[in-house]
Amino acid sequence: MELPTPADLRQRRTDLELTQSELAERANVSQPLIARIEGGDVDPRLSTLRRIVTALDEAAGDIIRAADLMNEDVVSVDPDDTVGEAAQTMEQEAYSQLAVIRDGVPVGSISQSELVHLDADSRDEPVSEHMAESFPTVSKDATLDEVSNLLDHYKAVMITDAGETVGIITEADLAARLS
Repeated sequence: MELPTPADLRQRRTDLELTQSELAERANVSQPLIARIEGGDVDPRLSTLRRIVTALDEAAGDIIRAADLMNEDVVSVDPDDTVGEAAQTMEQEAYSQLAVIRDGVPVGSISQSELVHLDADSRDEPVSEHMAESFPTVSKDATLDEVSNLLDHYKAVMITDAGETVGIITEADLAARLS
């Protein structure tokens, strides 16, 4: 990550037609601090610089949030559903994995790769006996960078609000949004 210079910050702020006071309010810092940073008189903490850059990004509309990317229609199975029902849902929806959700809360995941190794007798067993860990969860305010970093390691990211599942993002969703 390349850190912006004081001149970069000042230029970006003026390009967005923000006053130092407006930027300070958006970043939750003082106006004199913005003036000192832009003047090169002080080196801000990284956390302060991050708040200022985030405020500038939001002012420019550059930040894409999880709420902008997520699918609200989450196809899932309950941990008490049978493996056969999960396989049928995957086939009907053309998905290779599903979230396992109980009462709105993500509790696991199940994928075709887990089902391939099962014998015919396992079709009547509950999903809970074969599910893997849950996909990671983020809030609707999570940034594209945060979601993208998680998708580097997981097949999906669950979006929750007050503990309830409200959406899901997969790599395909990300690719569709960015293409």
